[in-house]
Order: sequence, then structure tokens, then C-alpha cells
Amino acid sequence: MLLCCGEKKRIAVFVSGKGSNFSALLLRQKLGLLKGKIVLCVSDNPHAFALDIAKKNKIETNVLSDPSNADEIISLLDKHNIFLVVLAGYIKMIPSKVVEHYKRRIVNIHPALLPSFGGKGFYGIRVHEAVIKAGVKETGVTVHFVDEIYDHGPVIMQSKIKVKPKDTPQTLQKRVLKVEHSIYWKAINKVLSEKGC
Repeated sequence: MLLCCGEKKRIAVFVSGKGSNFSALLLRQKLGLLKGKIVLCVSDNPHAFALDIAKKNKIETNVLSDPSNADEIISLLDKHNIFLVVLAGYIKMIPSKVVEHYKRRIVNIHPALLPSFGGKGFYGIRVHEAVIKAGVKETGVTVHFVDEIYDHGPVIMQSKIKVKPKDTPQTLQKRVLKVEHSIYWKAINKVLSEKGC
């Protein structure tokens, strides 16, 4: 895949739900802070609110007929000349063939300090419930490359916050989400800069 120097690399964002991280990335793009350009929003869920956000921002959308169909995903991404795939609340496993085809060009954000509180089943409020139950003093956010195992690929960036004595899973989730919004675009820029022309 060839890109002229100075041309912004094309990004596809994969979503499953309401799309708060997607919205945060779109805001950074509008402010001229994102090095890449979001051109495609992909979902496994036809009712994901994130798809409405994409349409309002004139970004093309696609609902996968089968999230496990690697050939369908690769064909879609190649059709749109996608350089980087960004998972933003996407809860399906990316097929290994897609991971290999886009090696170190698929990134994910996780609401904990991996490798702790990660893996299959650790998403959304469940992560914060586990953090509170474990009694740890700090948690945070991890942005990492995606491999064939849930929440396992090489770490790109982490940010820590303290777990307060009176935190509930809901209050902790809210504070962690703010951190997600503040660092995801920076991690994406870091990846794009390292893969520059």
C-alpha cells in the first residue's frame, strides 16, 4: 500500500456500541490534531449508536454480515485503502488472517493497565468491577497493538490513575473514560509517526 508523503493515512474505526472514543477521535480530527484521517466506521452491531455518529459526520459506514469472515473484512479495508484499523469499543475478536494482513496496524484501547484485568470477558463495566474487587491502588488505560489473543499485543501507551477509596465501578469507569479520550489520539499519532513515509 503506497501513500504519498504528506498524505494523511486512512483510518477505519471498528465499533460495537455508543462510540464515545470514536466521538473523541472525531473531535481531535476536527481540531486538526489527528495525523490520520478517519474515513470508515465498521460495526458488528447494526444498532450501534456510533454508526449514527459516523453518518452525521459524513463518514462511510459498514455493518459486517459476519465478524468472523476474514476475507470480507480484508476486502472492505483494502477497498477503502485503509492504513490503520482502530478498535473503539469493538468487542469481537479480529480474525487471525486480518491480524496478519494488517500486522502492527490494528490498535485497541483497554480500560485497565494490561496485562492486568484483560482478556476474554473483560470489557465495559466488568473491568472496573474486577479492579474494585481486587482492591488495587491504581488502574488506568492501555493502548496496544492487536494480536490473536484478547488484550495481549505489544503496548503502545499507558496512563495511570489512582483508585479512590470511595470509588464504585461506575465512578471509576467515568474517570477512566476521560483518560481514554485524552490518550487514544496521541497513541494513534505515535503509531502513524513511526510508520511515516
